[in-house]
Amino acid sequence: MGNDRDYGDNISTRLTFFLVGAGIGAVLALLFAPKSGEELRNDIADATRKGIDRSREAAQQLGAKASEVYDATRAKAGEYYEATRERAAELYDTATAKAGEAAAAARDTAVRQAGSVQAAFEAGKKAYVEEKRKTELSGRTEAAPTYKPEKTM
Repeated sequence: MGNDRDYGDNISTRLTFFLVGAGIGAVLALLFAPKSGEELRNDIADATRKGIDRSREAAQQLGAKASEVYDATRAKAGEYYEATRERAAELYDTATAKAGEAAAAARDTAVRQAGSVQAAFEAGKKAYVEEKRKTELSGRTEAAPTYKPEKTM
């Protein structure tokens, strides 16, 4: 079976051919019937009116069916839209929460690292000051760093 569109085109094509064939058959039946001219014209007018009425009824039924299908499709699309919107909101909330957690963890890690770097810096500074003090108090020059002045040009 083809897709739904092909099926719908097939039904409308069949209905059109049926109505055209029925109209031609009715006209031929009236033309070959042994009736007077006025009776024949009245029969043709009646058949034409009946054909028009049937066509209107068929069009109204087809319109009602199309309206039903449209309403059902619209309702289903609305349901899908709502479900998708709700899921997107859930995903957004989850992503926001995870991003907040990651930012807090990064901030905590940065604070801990800053604290340990600062402590190491303070310990180095303290050791330097202590060593300098020992060198100055002992008066030993061999412990003092020896720097050679660079030659200037």
